[in-house]
Amino acid sequence: MFADRHEAGEALLKRLSPLDPENTVVLALPRGGLPVADVIAEALALPLDIVLVRKVGVPGQPEYAVAAVTDGTSPRITINEDVARVTGLHDADIRRLAERELPELRRRRDIYLKGRPPVPLAGKTVVVVDDGIATGATMRAALRMVRDAGPAHVIAALPVGPAETIAELRQDCDEVICLDCPASFRAVGLHYRNFDQVTDAAVSEIIERHAHRRTSPVT
Repeated sequence: MFADRHEAGEALLKRLSPLDPENTVVLALPRGGLPVADVIAEALALPLDIVLVRKVGVPGQPEYAVAAVTDGTSPRITINEDVARVTGLHDADIRRLAERELPELRRRRDIYLKGRPPVPLAGKTVVVVDDGIATGATMRAALRMVRDAGPAHVIAALPVGPAETIAELRQDCDEVICLDCPASFRAVGLHYRNFDQVTDAAVSEIIERHAHRRTSPVT
């Protein structure tokens, strides 16, 4: 049980191996991953950026992810095959559901980044942080998007998640750090005493505070 996302970030920080500040980038999944990643990036003086991913929920059960979709000129959909099979949703159904999430991704990009280019990832060690996972769809989508940028080493860093899902993440990154993999997992929020929603304003404040460490993309 973590007191809040800040405490979870401090606990993850203790588990991260020494990282080269010249060649490491921290990426957070907004919104919940930002306060966790903030602690890590601030303590290690690392650049902090975000990877924009939206959960694609099952109709009538928005928190039950059948897929996730990433931001970009060619949005990528990562399907949770087990959930798709159980719910009977076909690829065409999931694509339609994913398209509904694209306006929110564009809105977040505009208000969080304000036109800033992404921090370069090619050849870097990239630490991808969230406040926890359940089905793992959004984290897998984020990791695959990060892989497309050509990093040298990718670490998924999480406070909590089910053991089976954590094991599956290893297919999409080089290293997984997860502090707690409870045998009986129900929801991420149950592992925090304070799991208040992170606001757009809080995300923007964190990004602005770390803006001085961003660098221009390599051309």
